[in-house]
Amino acid sequence: MTVELRVDGNDPTPPYEQLRRQLADLIETGTLADGTRLPPVRQLAADLALATGTVARTYRELEKAGLVRSRRAAGTTVTARHSELSGADRRARLGEVASAAVAQARLLGASEAEIRRAIESALRRSPGRDRSPGRDGSSSRDQSASRNRSRRDHEAV
Repeated sequence: MTVELRVDGNDPTPPYEQLRRQLADLIETGTLADGTRLPPVRQLAADLALATGTVARTYRELEKAGLVRSRRAAGTTVTARHSELSGADRRARLGEVASAAVAQARLLGASEAEIRRAIESALRRSPGRDRSPGRDGSSSRDQSASRNRSRRDHEAV
């Protein structure tokens, strides 16, 4: 696993919940794909300077949610993909992710305009950006082509 996980000792949220939330986000967004093996409990606990029981609880919570599967000797692997979320669940999770990103950006002292530019830049760099459906079901590529046609039509008048 090559993603960075963090636990903030100053955050009032329990460490197992901070870790659970980060891993759930990575799984639900597809960053951690189906079949990805998570680090062993002892290894992750040592890496994050946590008790093994904290990491074990995180993994149990993820397993209860159907996001991972733990097997003796085989370890813990991701079992869910982001595409399994319903539209309403996906929108709710997106709202949570966006709110968290905005909160973090505000802590950095970023203005609203800087936050918008950063998000737009991240969207441009994002893999699969042309396949994401818009509100009307059209892809980003379709929407962009439509905007370009509208600009050309407007300039021709």
